[in-house]
Amino acid sequence: MEKKHIITIAGDLGSGKSTAAKNVAKELNYTHASTGDFLRSLAEGRGMSLTELNTLAETDPSIDNAVDNYSTSLGQQQDNIVLDSRLGFHFIPQSFKVFLEIDPAIAAERILKDKEVNPNRRKEDNRSFDSVEEIASSITDRLNSEQKRYAELYNISNNRDHSNYDLVINTGLAENTIERVPEIIIAEYNNWLSNEKSI
Repeated sequence: MEKKHIITIAGDLGSGKSTAAKNVAKELNYTHASTGDFLRSLAEGRGMSLTELNTLAETDPSIDNAVDNYSTSLGQQQDNIVLDSRLGFHFIPQSFKVFLEIDPAIAAERILKDKEVNPNRRKEDNRSFDSVEEIASSITDRLNSEQKRYAELYNISNNRDHSNYDLVINTGLAENTIERVPEIIIAEYNNWLSNEKSI
């Protein structure tokens, strides 16, 4: 399969994948796309939180179908894009596939701090998000809901499996700063483009 100039970035909640995707797209002058934003628009349109939408998706296949079609169409019809998507590696296999991982406790602390300056974090769930424990509980709920669907719909038992990706970065490490992560991704992506003829 001939590869395209597409980077798909997946990652744990709170790993900074959205920020990384936006910064990589900006540096490369690529288009940024996000299935998270797409899901948020679906949730808002239904007057629901993301957790509620994910729970509904367990019995309403139209939600996953809409997201799947969105991802697949990007891979088929566009080039020079960075897609922030948990299953981008699956729907766009010809992409350069990145996974950002982080310890859940560190992620919860980051999200708690971020919500003070980012009101959109309050829309992630219908709970108050006033403590690390509440955020960690929401993270667990979302991951469990998503993993259940991934296994049933796509036979993906673990979307965090490193073998699914070309590059894995632990963003909880001090050296992997918000500035450094995009630099690592771009450097490895350029190597991938130079060294690989097909995928």
